[in-house]
Amino acid sequence: MLSKLKVNYVCSACGYSSPRWIGKCPSCEAWNTFTETVVESSKRREERKTTAKSHSAAANMKLISEVSNEDGKNRFSTGIEELDRVLGGGIVTGSVILIGGDPGIGKSTLMLQIAGKVKNKKFLYVSGEESASQIKMRADRLGFKLENFYILSETNLDTVASVIESGKPDIIIVDSVQTIYIPELESSPGTVSQLRESTAMLIRIAKSTGIPVFLVGHITKDGTIAGPKVIEHMVDVVLQFEGERTHFYRVLRGIKNRFGSTNEIGIFEMTEKGLQEVTNPSEVFLSQRNYGASGCVISSAIEGTRPILVEVQSLVTHSSYGIPQRTSMGFDYKRTNIIVAVLEKKLGINLNKYDIFLNIAGGVKIDEPAVDLAAAMCIYSSFRDIPVDSETVVIGEVGLAGEIRTISHIEKRVNEAEKLGFKKIVLPRNNLKNINHKKYKIEIIGVEKIKDAVGAII
Repeated sequence: MLSKLKVNYVCSACGYSSPRWIGKCPSCEAWNTFTETVVESSKRREERKTTAKSHSAAANMKLISEVSNEDGKNRFSTGIEELDRVLGGGIVTGSVILIGGDPGIGKSTLMLQIAGKVKNKKFLYVSGEESASQIKMRADRLGFKLENFYILSETNLDTVASVIESGKPDIIIVDSVQTIYIPELESSPGTVSQLRESTAMLIRIAKSTGIPVFLVGHITKDGTIAGPKVIEHMVDVVLQFEGERTHFYRVLRGIKNRFGSTNEIGIFEMTEKGLQEVTNPSEVFLSQRNYGASGCVISSAIEGTRPILVEVQSLVTHSSYGIPQRTSMGFDYKRTNIIVAVLEKKLGINLNKYDIFLNIAGGVKIDEPAVDLAAAMCIYSSFRDIPVDSETVVIGEVGLAGEIRTISHIEKRVNEAEKLGFKKIVLPRNNLKNINHKKYKIEIIGVEKIKDAVGAII
């Protein structure tokens, strides 16, 4: 339970404090920058100082070799291999996991699937948006068998804390954290102070009891988790659900993880029975690829520890407007402009009168520069209307001077291409020294300049 708290309003731009909300900051003259913050009372401050004096700081000081690693060993599997990979091996007891994504992307469905997969654990599902009957209807529709699963439709965090204390669940799911509020704060649910204090209280519950807590969060129109950035700093793990609702595939990406790597991703397919794991994403993303079509090139990207083959598509057409369009989906827009500039400069082609559309098929987003060469080749292929060999994989980073730069994890990419039956792979020449050619049947071609790549591919 929290005691009565006082609130103040602080300008997020300059730090000016005011006892009430005002539209324009008198210090920096910025508009709508005042946010509500909690003010610590003098009585609470004195209590904190007295407590601090009564405990010796030296007694809590330990050598790192003396600290036990029991918390790191207390992991258990979610029963979903793709989720375990992103979490670093499973759920750590006492951890707080924040998961965000677009509406309808599958956040609540994933939470229900965890409850259906984890056995011998008592779940408490705190719902601030749906009634118990709605959750029951969804679980029945998806065919989930939920045992030892309790639903609490409540937004008052004091009530939730009392239920947790009396019910003693093993796992807590809060859907969503933006709907939870502390009655001592006069602000509405979802405001900065409510989100910060509610999250802090849930973290205290998790750390003191060892109960893992999943927080489902809304996102803004920019794709970031709604609320102050400090929430992401407070929790242990931040996961982001990506993917278009019009596509079947969903990508679960780790943004922050105190218990593992943030390089791993989990890939799911949305079906009538919920989220199904995609164990071989390369085969799935290439299942509908075009054979013999211009503007289509296969490339290999590394996501975490595994390679994924994707189809890079491009369409170059005469512009109907004065300014040509440059559109990219699943590929960085700025890198697209750089690649177009390099093609114009080094290959002598004129693209300033053409609309250029670049797409990574399947709705997946690729941030790795190793796909640069494939993007350049598919743009050139579409411009010349010459198809690229469908049995060729193209990888490499394109530099501003037109050079093809070295990339990492080269053997993993070659292995994946050979495993899926491709006959040829084009890669940076500097990477050839790191490859044992004798153990591969696939033809390996090294290129140094973008002109060399055109001669080897098209």
